[in-house]
Amino acid sequence: MKAALFALALLLSAMTTLATAADAPYRHVVFFKFKDSATPAEVQGIENAFIELTKKVNTVTAFEWGTNVSPEGLNDGFTHCFLVTFKDKAGLDVYLPHPEHSAFVAKLKPLLDKVCVVDFVAK
Repeated sequence: MKAALFALALLLSAMTTLATAADAPYRHVVFFKFKDSATPAEVQGIENAFIELTKKVNTVTAFEWGTNVSPEGLNDGFTHCFLVTFKDKAGLDVYLPHPEHSAFVAKLKPLLDKVCVVDFVAK
């Protein structure tokens, strides 16, 4: 599974080099696997905090999220997917060091087992 995620990241990276930020939105995809010790209430708190985070950073143009419902069993333990859209990479560059993002990460880290992040320019 790790090899598949690595291959996907390489493919998306190659695709990004073929497009410019002017061509399409910049997508930031985040997958979470929570620790087994994370309670449902704590996980719901993270879901709510992520939703609120995207409202507090004005470079976010769209946000979607959901939990894994795939019957394939290839999620490698990742249960949550969050898709954050920006007009361009400059929007992500504002988002990542933003104080609200830092506060969210501090709340998330104690509950997180694994994370996978993939950025790409939409086609």
